[in-house]
Amino acid sequence: MGRKLLEQKARIDSEQRYTPREALGLLKDLEGAKFDESVEAHIHLNVDPRRADQMVRGTLMLPNGTGKTRRVAVFAQGEKAREAEEAGADVVGSDDLAARIRDEGFMDFDVAVATPDQMRAVGQLGPVLGPRGLMPNPKSGTVTQDVGRAVEEIKRGKIEYRVDRYGIIHGVIGKKSFDVDRLVENYYALREELQRARPAPVKGRYFKSVALSTTMGPSVKVDPAVERD
Repeated sequence: MGRKLLEQKARIDSEQRYTPREALGLLKDLEGAKFDESVEAHIHLNVDPRRADQMVRGTLMLPNGTGKTRRVAVFAQGEKAREAEEAGADVVGSDDLAARIRDEGFMDFDVAVATPDQMRAVGQLGPVLGPRGLMPNPKSGTVTQDVGRAVEEIKRGKIEYRVDRYGIIHGVIGKKSFDVDRLVENYYALREELQRARPAPVKGRYFKSVALSTTMGPSVKVDPAVERD
């Protein structure tokens, strides 16, 4: 463990459960990396992801965006391809784009969007895109006829969330350069969205634990019961 990380951890009370505002203020005050680090939320939910009726997944427009411009690849043809290009897609194609990904290892994008008719070509890329979480999916709004709108929303800060096999949601809620109010607003937007997505079979406490961190910094434990501060 590096000296800087040790110094950062020394300023954090590992036994305390901070409010989100306190935690985010503390993270901003810590001396960090030389680049503008992302701020991440790690929310452990009381769900069993092995059960289909307890899978928590969806999309969310963060009120203040993520601070990161995401690269979007779109599988579309004709007029839909033009819509995607006009909306700011970074790369647009069909079978030719699928071939670049399959044969050349092209992966210079963060999100993939496809029109429904293109899933024939995209479906063959499952072994490549699936493990990276890049497979277009109707539930996340990335399989759609309205590709222009999808690209615009992704560029503005729309994020996808999905519980991992341990029941944890990992999500970027902004950049360290954001002021505390913007980070707090984004955090509560994510928390409230997860509350709306609570599976009906889940009983008892839903939010088991919460931690906030920066890309290169330590995590700060947050009181999961705090709904607004």
